[in-house]
Amino acid sequence: MNKIALITGASSGIGKATAQVLALNGFDLIITGRRKPMLDELSEKITKETNAEVLSLCFDVRNFDEVEKAFESIPQRWENIDLLINNAGLAVGLAPVYTGVVDDWERMIDTNVKGLLYISRLVTPRMVARKAGHIINLSSIAGHEVYANGAAYCASKHAVMAITKTMRIELLPFGIKVSSISPGMVDTEFSTVRFKGDKEKADNVYKGLTPLYAIDIAEAVLFMATRPTHVNIDELIIMPTDQASARDFHRS
Repeated sequence: MNKIALITGASSGIGKATAQVLALNGFDLIITGRRKPMLDELSEKITKETNAEVLSLCFDVRNFDEVEKAFESIPQRWENIDLLINNAGLAVGLAPVYTGVVDDWERMIDTNVKGLLYISRLVTPRMVARKAGHIINLSSIAGHEVYANGAAYCASKHAVMAITKTMRIELLPFGIKVSSISPGMVDTEFSTVRFKGDKEKADNVYKGLTPLYAIDIAEAVLFMATRPTHVNIDELIIMPTDQASARDFHRS
């Protein structure tokens, strides 16, 4: 019987690529996100192209009532989740604190921090009861360093790292693995969302260099998730060759 992986933010980007990679490597999938048509399209594609089974759940991780209701609807066959990928996250806006938009801050904190906590709160009890499971949290290079105009986003990803390290300690007695992946620049919808649909600004982020792609992170997730039982990869920092830090790039 295949292991079951739950992936948040699976409708696009890293979450979508991760779903596709895991489906090809012996996992059945619970995919979640806010955009039902994109989840349905992904579910259909995976079902046609692989032997994996897929359960699609549409909800907003920022709303605990929605999250709880979605989890209550999960059929018994899907209840014992082996692998949780807390991938849902975003950056919105790029401004100093003194001109920052409060709604942008709330979207980032509610999604990146509270959403991760909500999902983990509902998944981990069954892992604890079974004394088995693996949680992989998607952080960022912004969880290790800060940069001007990114206070709320950097704070949210520092929080992801703190939560991950705490969960690693708390779940240690139960044999549950806890890991994090911190990518640098990845060419997904990330910049388009950050610049609120301004495609020109988003494209300029990647101008003159080769960023990471979603598949690069998906393959790292697979590597983490398929280590022997006695091996836990605590943390991976993955950068493009053209990026040395959050603000240091080589552009041709």
